[in-house]
Amino acid sequence: MDIKKRVIVSNTIIAIVPVIITIIVVFGFLFVSSKFLKRDVDYEKFKNRVTIRAELVTIRNNILKQNIQDIEDTELQKEVSHGLSSLNGEFIIVKGHKIIVNSKEINKIDIEKCIEVAKSNTVDKKIKINGCSYLIEDIDLNLKDKTSASLILLAPIGEDINLFNKLIVVVIIVYIISFIVINVIMSYLLSKRIINPIKILKKATNEISMGNLNCEIIEDGDKEIQELCRGFEIMRVQLKDSISMKIKYDDNRKVLVSSISHDLKTPITSIKGYVEGILDGVANTPEKRENYLKTIYSKAEHIDHMIDDLLLYSKLDLNQIPFNFEKIDIVEYFKYCICEIEPELIKSNIKIQLKNDLNNCRYVIMDRERMRRVILNIIENSRKYMNKEQGKIILNLRETNSSIVIEIRDNGPGINNNEINKIFDRFYRADSARSGAKGSGLGLSIAKQIVEGHKGRIWAVSHENEGTSIMISLGKVIENRQREDLFL
Repeated sequence: MDIKKRVIVSNTIIAIVPVIITIIVVFGFLFVSSKFLKRDVDYEKFKNRVTIRAELVTIRNNILKQNIQDIEDTELQKEVSHGLSSLNGEFIIVKGHKIIVNSKEINKIDIEKCIEVAKSNTVDKKIKINGCSYLIEDIDLNLKDKTSASLILLAPIGEDINLFNKLIVVVIIVYIISFIVINVIMSYLLSKRIINPIKILKKATNEISMGNLNCEIIEDGDKEIQELCRGFEIMRVQLKDSISMKIKYDDNRKVLVSSISHDLKTPITSIKGYVEGILDGVANTPEKRENYLKTIYSKAEHIDHMIDDLLLYSKLDLNQIPFNFEKIDIVEYFKYCICEIEPELIKSNIKIQLKNDLNNCRYVIMDRERMRRVILNIIENSRKYMNKEQGKIILNLRETNSSIVIEIRDNGPGINNNEINKIFDRFYRADSARSGAKGSGLGLSIAKQIVEGHKGRIWAVSHENEGTSIMISLGKVIENRQREDLFL
């Protein structure tokens, strides 16, 4: 349930439950009064009483509208008596402390009580005389002779109905108390449903701010609170992943620096040795000096090649090199690549051939120059580690429903199956015997980044001592032959 619905339900309960409780209490009050106290609440009596009170107020207002100069005027007394006749009422006229008119034989004690009740500040003025209850209405008059007089109106109401008044008081008190209690309870439950999850969330965020990213944030509470907790939990996981990734990158950077230092140190040390040999006069013949200088140039070229590979890898890693994609005939493309590298392979006594198993599609979308770097890196890697007298490299092209698969297989020493998935890592060499091999150690890693930049996939398959296959999968361009035939 969301907070909005919960607030609506809470307010509805606060409004309805006190009314229900009050109704139950009223029925209970009436039941107890009628069954055990033998007292009934008669609505008609209450209504009759209200009517009588209204009549007395009307008579009082009519008298006040008149300019009364003489309180003892018989016409006034007749008019008051006529007005009270429908109510069977009586009246008393008091001037100063003297009783002028008493329309009924009411003893002085009762008259004093009437005067006392009439002058009181109570809202419901009534008195009981001779077993009958009367409503009282008092009219204060200022006469011409500057004296004050009072006209007290009395109207009989029969038996007193205090029970109805008590019922009204009970209803008001019960409703107010139940409203306050229900309001407090619902406010507490509502706040608890909201505050408790927020406290848990606050505790978790404090733990996260202190660096504890393993503190899981539990989704609890209403819909909005759960969404808030879910958002913080996603943020925590992403923050944890980013920190883990940063640590991984830092470790990779350390390995990168260490590997670069190691791979650069070897040729630099060799260059220094040959330069010292020239300076010390070890190369004392023109032939030796030429040999030393050629070796120095070769080592410097090796360092330059390593630096170029490192810069290329860094740019690929930062996505700073754009790809120039175009539609290419894959068969013609590989024929060109073979023609370019075949002379160097012949010098190393390695044969290369193209095997085309494609049925229909011959086209892919790729960057010609970047993919050429991939193919040459893989073939050069095979050439460097070739251990057979007669080397052999086969480029096999085949297809699936959605892609063209390129297999570059050699008959070299192969790679251990436990290490086959690591050969695309930076500076990785499958065994210690290869640590002295020439190259930057980034060839296959660069190949992987370029292939992934083509939305393709590259992986390796080891044939143990019979060689290694590097597999490349690229999305193919599907041509609609039937549509072309229609245009022909």
